[in-house]
Amino acid sequence: MTQQDYMDRELKYGAHNYHPLPVVLAKGEGVYVWDTDGKRYYDYLSAYSAVNQGHCHPKIVKAMVDQAQKISLTSRAFFNDTLGEYEEFATKFFGYDKLLPMNTGAEGDETALKLARRWGVVKKGIPNDEVKIICCEGNFHGRTISIISMSIDPESYANYGPLTPGFIKVPYDDVDALAKVLEKEGDKVAGFLVEPIQGEAGVYVPHDGYLKKCYDLCKKHNVLFIADEVQTGLARTGKMLCCDHEGVRPDILILGKAISGGMLPVSAVLADDDIMLNIKPGEHGSTYGGNPIAAKVAIAALSVLRDEKLAENAERLGKIFRDELNSFQHPMKKLVRGKGLLNAVIIEPHNGKKAWDFCLALRDNGLLAKPTHEHIIRFAPPLVINEEQLRESIDIIKKTFKQFA
Repeated sequence: MTQQDYMDRELKYGAHNYHPLPVVLAKGEGVYVWDTDGKRYYDYLSAYSAVNQGHCHPKIVKAMVDQAQKISLTSRAFFNDTLGEYEEFATKFFGYDKLLPMNTGAEGDETALKLARRWGVVKKGIPNDEVKIICCEGNFHGRTISIISMSIDPESYANYGPLTPGFIKVPYDDVDALAKVLEKEGDKVAGFLVEPIQGEAGVYVPHDGYLKKCYDLCKKHNVLFIADEVQTGLARTGKMLCCDHEGVRPDILILGKAISGGMLPVSAVLADDDIMLNIKPGEHGSTYGGNPIAAKVAIAALSVLRDEKLAENAERLGKIFRDELNSFQHPMKKLVRGKGLLNAVIIEPHNGKKAWDFCLALRDNGLLAKPTHEHIIRFAPPLVINEEQLRESIDIIKKTFKQFA
C-alpha cells in the first residue's frame, strides 16, 4: 500500500473529525518517527506532549509488557496489587493526599469539575444549582459537552447545544478581570480552572506572576485553584509542573498525556483529603481508570522524567531553541514564544503561503509539526532530545524559512 492508500482508507471508514498532516507513520523511537516508506522525521509535536519521554521508551515499554502478561484489567469492583503502589508513588511524587485515576485528559478535567462542584456544595455551602466555575477565554480542556461549554471557539462548541450552564469566562492573563468576578460572585464560585500556558491557543504564555496572583485571589475568596497541566505538566516547560515556575501548588491538579509516556490513555486528578473525600463510593468512577497496566506504566513514566532529568533538559534546550529562532529575521516569522520545550512560532502569511504550507515544507525536510488556529506552529519535541539533535532540527526549520523567501 502507498501512503495515499492508507490515508484514503482512513478517510473512507473513519469519522472526519481531524485534519491530519499528509504523512503516514509506522514506527517511532526516541525523538524520531518513520513513515510507511521508511523516511525518518523529527517529531516536533510529541503527540501533544504525550511522549515527553520519547517514542517507545524501553523502560516504559517493559513495564507495560511485563504487567500485560500478568493481568490487564480488574475494574474497580475489586482491589488489585498495583493501583495502591501507583497511588502511593504519585501522591508522594507530587505532594498530595489522594489520587483519583482516570483515562483521558478530558476525563481528568471532568473529574476536577465534579470535585470542585461537590466541594462547593458540601464544604463552602453554595446552593446546589448555583455553583459557578470560572474558566479562561481561549482555553482548551477537551471535547466533552461540559468542557466545550467553557470554550469561546465556535469550532468547539457550535451546534452542540444546549450547552452546560455554570461557567463564567474571563480573559486569560488578566488578573483584574478575575478579581472583578470574584468580588461580585465569589460566594457562588467553587473553582477557577486554568491552563498555566494555553497550548491549543498557540502556546500563549501569560505574564510572570499571573498564576501566583490568581492563586492568591482564589485563597482570598475561598475558591479552589484548579490547574490543567495535562499538556504543560510533566517536565515539558522546564519544571515538573508549569505551576512550579511560580511556586503555586494547585488545590486540584489534573495530569494526563505524558503520565503514560504515550503508551496508553492515563490521566490523574490529585487533591488533598478535604477536597477528594467529598466523593463517596459509587459517586464517580471508570471501568478502566486505575487498571494494572496503567498503574505500572505511570510509575515507569514518572520515574523516567525524574531519573533522566528531563525537566532540566527542557529548560536548557528550550532557551537555545528560542534564541536560535529569534536570531534571524523573516517576513513569515512574526513572533517566537514559549517556555522549556513548549514553543510556538506565529506565522505571517507571505506570498500566499500560510502555516499549513510551512508545515508541509517542514515535513519534506524531515521534521513534523502542526499548525493551530491556522497561523501558529507548535514546536514541542520529545524531552529526551539532545543538543546535537536540537540543533540539527533547528537547521531544518531555518532551511525551511529560506525556502519561503
